[in-house]
Amino acid sequence: MDHSARPSAIPGYEDWPAHVRSHRPSDVPSRSGALAGVLGVPAPPAEISVVVDWEDTHDGVTTSAISWQLGFGPRTQAWRVTPAGATGQLPGILALHCHGGNKYTGASRLVEFPPGRSEPDTETDPRRHDLYGGRALASELARDGFAVLAHDAFSWGSRRFDLDTPPWRTADALAGRHAQWREAGRTPGTAERYNAAAAFHEDTVAKAAGLAGTSLAGTVAHDDLAALQVLASLPGIDPERLGCLGFSGGGGRAVVLAALSPAIRSYVVTAMMTTFESLFPSYLDAHSWLLQTPGLARLGEWPELTGLSEAGQFLVQYGLEDPLFPADGMRDANRMLDDLHATGRYKGSFWPGGHEFTVPMQAEAFAFLRESLTPAALPTPERFPQ
Repeated sequence: MDHSARPSAIPGYEDWPAHVRSHRPSDVPSRSGALAGVLGVPAPPAEISVVVDWEDTHDGVTTSAISWQLGFGPRTQAWRVTPAGATGQLPGILALHCHGGNKYTGASRLVEFPPGRSEPDTETDPRRHDLYGGRALASELARDGFAVLAHDAFSWGSRRFDLDTPPWRTADALAGRHAQWREAGRTPGTAERYNAAAAFHEDTVAKAAGLAGTSLAGTVAHDDLAALQVLASLPGIDPERLGCLGFSGGGGRAVVLAALSPAIRSYVVTAMMTTFESLFPSYLDAHSWLLQTPGLARLGEWPELTGLSEAGQFLVQYGLEDPLFPADGMRDANRMLDDLHATGRYKGSFWPGGHEFTVPMQAEAFAFLRESLTPAALPTPERFPQ
């Protein structure tokens, strides 16, 4: 049968299924094996070659554009941001970007670029910091004294699919969106067109992942584990004081990463905590395949996954008026976490406002990470199994 007329359903990632099938599952602690199995997390490369594309110092921070290849799909773009002139070993933070319905960009939304340094995308969204109180989260973390790595995850930014020629089902859905734009007299930009296509295409990505033996969340976790490996290897970073934080989809990634890797000693989850039960029946469409992996709920409720982590402490921040989560689901999750972590590992805080990571919330998160990643606050680590 001639398939030449039918476009690829996974453009730019034709090597992804074979890579998953030919590589062993990721090494994780035994208690996290079931989670890694449901998500289908491939092992990241044992050695990752990092290339420094440029480095510049501006407004109190030094920003380095770095990249690496993971063995399938496009090359990963990332940014290392540190306090200017820092000496000694700093605590390292993996800053995990949100979903945001914006797959055209990834970690660049967390970075403040020095003058004269162009961003990686040809079209920059002027509202890219809006969900973060108008600030570049990774750059602000560096100003607060952390060494930060922010990377594009699978299917975002540099790791996005090539949808210039979308698969047929995506193209059909996208035609309807174009009709709406024409009716409204609007001419969408490159990023808006791509994000519309990517929203429809995410279902196809989830199908492909399932057939290959992984999941969207599992392949994102693969990229996050690789980035954590890079973070621990960078100069000037204390590998015994590693943490992560994320807002929205990035918060979900933080839960999974902390469960899979004992290298994470502290973490922050912002606007991404509820119970699976509370999503039925009205909140399912509010979330992506990044959260709703088939079979995941068989392992327990979403808050219970935090019990797989060895992190000494973690913080969850809730928005009282968050439209993506029912209030009772957030309250139930908070009660479950209080019961599960009666020793004080867990701190929950409720904030006014909607689905956002405000400046006061960031201040709390930064202070929490600073305190919990001090040597005195850290538990004795369990080495990652070899």
